[in-house]
Amino acid sequence: MTDPPLRPTAGLPSGLAGAAILAAGIGSAALGVFAMLADASQPINHILTFYRPTGALSGVTTSAIVIWLVAWLGLGRRWNGKDIELAKVNIGALILLGIGVLLTFPPFMDLLQGK
Repeated sequence: MTDPPLRPTAGLPSGLAGAAILAAGIGSAALGVFAMLADASQPINHILTFYRPTGALSGVTTSAIVIWLVAWLGLGRRWNGKDIELAKVNIGALILLGIGVLLTFPPFMDLLQGK
């Protein structure tokens, strides 16, 4: 006896997938913001130094991961079982991803800081 071929399931809610996609964009933007703030401000750099040998990078990445997980949990709970417009979510996530990439790109970060 063989199993029937797999077919896409019509009407499957897209909420959880959208939550994961948008949370990734939020986490990326948070990484960029934390990186820029740690580079621009010595007090923030000191606050984000969780582990001295790595400096502020330890706090920057840890904080961005926490933001990503909280966003994923919150959006997942809100959108669970709902059908959302993934095209809009993807555009928003791509914009946030672009912000994160730009803010971690040293020439752009230096331009914003006036260096």
